Amino acid sequence: MEVIEEALRLTEKNEPFVMVTVTTTRGSTPQKAGAQLLVRWDGSSAGTLGGGCIEGDIWCLAKEMLHKQCGPLLRRYDLNEEFAARAGLVCGGTMYIFLDTILKPDNFKPFITEMVHASRGGSSVAVATVVSSPGNQSGLGSKLLIREDGSTWGSLGDTDVDHEASAIGSELAPYGGNTTFQAKNGSEIFVEGYTSPPTLVLMGGGHVNKAVSRLAATLGFRICVIDDRPEFAGKARFPEASDVIVADFDKGLEKIPIPFNTYIVVATRGHRYDDMALSAAIRTRARFIGLLGSKRKTIEIYKSLMQANVPQERLQEVRAPIGLNIGARTPEELAVSIMAEIIMIRNGGTGAPMKMDARYFGKI
Repeated sequence: MEVIEEALRLTEKNEPFVMVTVTTTRGSTPQKAGAQLLVRWDGSSAGTLGGGCIEGDIWCLAKEMLHKQCGPLLRRYDLNEEFAARAGLVCGGTMYIFLDTILKPDNFKPFITEMVHASRGGSSVAVATVVSSPGNQSGLGSKLLIREDGSTWGSLGDTDVDHEASAIGSELAPYGGNTTFQAKNGSEIFVEGYTSPPTLVLMGGGHVNKAVSRLAATLGFRICVIDDRPEFAGKARFPEASDVIVADFDKGLEKIPIPFNTYIVVATRGHRYDDMALSAAIRTRARFIGLLGSKRKTIEIYKSLMQANVPQERLQEVRAPIGLNIGARTPEELAVSIMAEIIMIRNGGTGAPMKMDARYFGKI
């Protein structure tokens, strides 16, 4: 967010800059795909690639490219043992970093304007960029803006590639993901989705959701709370929430927009209210819906909803019981379990322990 906001500011002032993006990583690296750094003409910067010598090297290169008015460049860093010893890193992966010199900000303005608008809550978009183009380096940096409604702006230089990128971008835009793919013409295309910050809707204002709200606020989620009891749905109880709605659980979701990048936690005070809340939640396009409670309680609620003709396939998409199994007991521990699962879904993790197994000790 910091980088694209600064890019918009510089574009409006018609000042050149370099937008640096990690496009692909393999193995252990200081940052993952999507990390960004912006380098201004005077050498100051915004964002980060993880610090250290890689960022320092990229900063020097970006400043040189700006002053020499060089075109875009894709740089590869192999963080092998030799590099690690020289740089003081303990990684062992590979990073591909694209340096996009924005020498004519007016040409970039249609893209950055919609990128920032999407991040501020407008319609989601994706931007596809040519980061490697065998035999046609002049195409590096070409861009295609892909909107939610399927319309586009710009071109990657090949109609077929535009169609490929548009299909991928349409899937990524709603949740802000990114990917790199090789097009049919051999070019490598980096596609990044831009959307509003993730929204967390807490259905129920009890102790668990109160703890979830506090934790989610530190993770950058926009928080909405719904409860039918005024004493459990107030700003005093949920000061970090942007919206606190007093309404019946079957009506509350109608009062707020529910984009795809929304995560709903159902944790009301009883089965009857969980039925109402879950029934309303599954009618939305939220990316994640979770239900707090035991497996026995979940089965009873599912039975009730299936008798009301809710499709089994839709219920199978609900994360119930919600949370990762960490042996949580207190509301605060349950909040960690719940938010861990939400982050896992959002970032494409597995939830598996990261502890090294025995085979690694043979390398020590």
